[in-house]
Amino acid sequence: MRIAFLLFFLLSSVAIAQESGSSSPKLIDLDDQAYRQVVVDHEAGQYLGHPTTCLLEDGKTMLCVYPKGHGRGSIVYKRSDDGGLTWSDRLPTPANWSTSKEVPTLHRVVDADGKKRIIMWSGLYPAKLAVSEDDGKSWGDLKPVGDWGGIVVMGFVEKLGTGPGHYMAMFHDDGRFIAKTPAKNKTRTFDLYKTFSTDGGLTWSFPESVYRSSDVHLCEPGCIRSPDGKKLAVLLRENARRKNSHIIFSEDEGKTWSEPRELPLALTGDRHTGKYGADGRLFISFRCNSPTDKRKARPFEGDWVGWVGTWEDLENGRDGQYSVRLKDNKKGYDTTYPGVEVLPDDTFVVTTYGHWSQGQQPYILSVRFKLNELDALAK
Repeated sequence: MRIAFLLFFLLSSVAIAQESGSSSPKLIDLDDQAYRQVVVDHEAGQYLGHPTTCLLEDGKTMLCVYPKGHGRGSIVYKRSDDGGLTWSDRLPTPANWSTSKEVPTLHRVVDADGKKRIIMWSGLYPAKLAVSEDDGKSWGDLKPVGDWGGIVVMGFVEKLGTGPGHYMAMFHDDGRFIAKTPAKNKTRTFDLYKTFSTDGGLTWSFPESVYRSSDVHLCEPGCIRSPDGKKLAVLLRENARRKNSHIIFSEDEGKTWSEPRELPLALTGDRHTGKYGADGRLFISFRCNSPTDKRKARPFEGDWVGWVGTWEDLENGRDGQYSVRLKDNKKGYDTTYPGVEVLPDDTFVVTTYGHWSQGQQPYILSVRFKLNELDALAK
């Protein structure tokens, strides 16, 4: 009887997520649930921010990198061997990682021969790449990838179905870093760029503009693939704060893209990063940041938040099932460049930075939960 009830509850929850509703999603607040929180790194008086994570195939080894400073600074590197419950001390890194100019991002890549690597990007000009061929035990130097650069390089790296070892990455730039000499534009223009690799992430094509506008500033792309694998969605911050966040779709592995359209306010914010749970629902983590004229419409403005819904919600512009505050950020909007990982037992481990303690510099924190725990909290 108990198993049957639990199954009914789970199926009912999924059905709720798939329904199209006009009302806002239910709000869930995890801020005061300290038992879910793990401090990854905290240094008194030192700004620690903008982490990304990489979960290895064993389902328990997790790597994390982040800069000592706001978006730039010497890169710190840590490792967890138990799915993010505990973390190592800061690990040795190549000397030139101290020269990083921007947010580092980690990505697993595999070449056509099955060789696994982890790559770490660092942006501005020129975009640079470091490579590990032993699952993060040792690393090479940061080296320029080409005669180009950009901001938040890379927002994502997505494996493509066009061939073994094929990947696409996206980032944005506003004319300052794409070339060695900044563009001299009177009007600030944002370009969303794509670049491709056919050798397992070691070399990358010269970036191509996907969307360009001086009115709608689309940036910080985050990618979600449809459950059937046939379609890509990219969620985008709108940096002019005139409109909601946007979404674009591709049905040909990134060759062409739909025109951007606005997302619901429930998904509006910065640096969307998402993964699927075992039941097919999506969890997407981001910074709650609304257009200027809507900033009183949501209770978690400026905080670290998440969204639970389905692929169909993304396609159809629906609000989704839940909006979740993961942690209260106590200083403006300075928070949340998240890593999102899912363990074999369907535990989400979501990691970011923020001003979690009043009057202190930001530090790195993880929050752990299962989607069925959110279901129980929403009852």
